[in-house]
Amino acid sequence: MTERPPTDRATGLATPEHGTDQPRTERAEATLEAEVAGSPAIEEASLWSDAWRSLRRNPFFLVGALLLAVFLVMAAFPQLFTSVDPRSCDLARSAEGPSGSAWFGYDVQGCDYYANVVHGARVSVTIGFLAMLGTLALGIVIGSLAGYHGGWIDSVLARVTDIFYGLPLILGAFILLSVLPERGVLEVALALVVFGWMTSMRLVRSTVVSVKEADYVQAARALGAPTRRILVRHILPNAIAPVLVYSTIYIGTLIAAEATLTFLGIGLQLPEISWGLQINSAQTRLRDAAHLIFFPSIFLSLTVLSFILIGDALRDALDPKLR
Repeated sequence: MTERPPTDRATGLATPEHGTDQPRTERAEATLEAEVAGSPAIEEASLWSDAWRSLRRNPFFLVGALLLAVFLVMAAFPQLFTSVDPRSCDLARSAEGPSGSAWFGYDVQGCDYYANVVHGARVSVTIGFLAMLGTLALGIVIGSLAGYHGGWIDSVLARVTDIFYGLPLILGAFILLSVLPERGVLEVALALVVFGWMTSMRLVRSTVVSVKEADYVQAARALGAPTRRILVRHILPNAIAPVLVYSTIYIGTLIAAEATLTFLGIGLQLPEISWGLQINSAQTRLRDAAHLIFFPSIFLSLTVLSFILIGDALRDALDPKLR
């Protein structure tokens, strides 16, 4: 006859035999109490799971994500939105207004303007993402070094950052692009990176300074972990949240900055297709062909708005004080 394991009189649940008891974690105890009460097991909560639940209920995040998804698909696959060649032009239709055959009308060269605006999303979004990635790379590396080592390294890097802060983003990029022989996608993105990394550096530095003396970091250092491993595995993950929020909002700023530089005549050059170039070429036709400025401006504004909405929603979701 098989011997039944002893049970707890209060709960009726089987209990381990004497000598085989293992310490239970707090999560296991909470799960046991939930099962006794007849409720589902309690899942382990985390910052990101809580943030995702908050984002799913945020209408601003949903609107921003929908807009961003549309523009990203438009940038990657413009042929899904139009089959017209944006470089196929007819001067006889120069600056004609919107019609059934051309929803956005025609530009100064007689090209289908809807096709041009759709294809302009690729260059504008690409520059924004390239500049954002470069900004993050510089900010994380310099901020980590300054915050972790401190001392004279922190002082020197802080003064270098202050020097770059003295030049506004548009003015600094304007000066740099004016001396470059070419002004393509990579050159414009580089100019935005060179004069736009300072805020991300300070965000990372402040996080590293506040975390580097924590007990788990001291334990890793005592065990002989190299500096690179301590930064990558123990310190930098704490900087993800503020940097992610900043980057999401800042990418909209970078896209707008590219359009501003191109509008001023110092950004992208023909034969590139971008919203900034379209606005630049239409600035003298505002009275007789207002659609040439209206449509690329609307697309540009909605793209920037989508990043701002997502960034604001992320900030609210990742900051417990704002919930």
